[in-house]
Amino acid sequence: MPEKKQESFTVTDRRLFTSEGEIRQEVSQEEVVTATATAQPAQPALQDVAPPPQEADAPPAPTAAEQKQQADAYRRSAKDLDARVELSGHSAKELEMTFERFMASLYMSAMLQLGLMHEPGGQPRVDIIGARQTIDTLSLLTEKTKGNLTTAEENFLQNCLYELRMAYVEVTNALARPPQSPASSAVSTKR
Repeated sequence: MPEKKQESFTVTDRRLFTSEGEIRQEVSQEEVVTATATAQPAQPALQDVAPPPQEADAPPAPTAAEQKQQADAYRRSAKDLDARVELSGHSAKELEMTFERFMASLYMSAMLQLGLMHEPGGQPRVDIIGARQTIDTLSLLTEKTKGNLTTAEENFLQNCLYELRMAYVEVTNALARPPQSPASSAVSTKR
């Protein structure tokens, strides 16, 4: 087998400050002045409005060149993986992400979080908050994709949501019920 050329890319930390709020040693004072000058509000009246917390702490977006370089490296890596999958006798089409596969992934995550599924040999674990967030994510996707889905995708999404909401209600109701002792359940079944 011919030896493959190793391709690599460089990751550059472009943050100006350390986690303690200090200026990083690699950053020049000129870069800090330039970055803070461009971060100032354009109008003095806007200073009273607090920016969303994440925007203030978010690093700058990668440049178009950085994004292209990263996307090209990703495509090459994915193509290499596809070639390996094909050599193993499987189809690389099985790895392609579709909307239905994405929905199925969220559905399975929610079922695991509800404790209704578990790994073979493992114990079911309930993460009711995580399940709720996953179901809410599916609901959000329903709103954001309205009018952009095929009939099959829309039906799949609605069925996932229906089943997960029903399961969520059943699990939360079961968790809210007080545990029954074996003696009290035997009495209620004999009547």
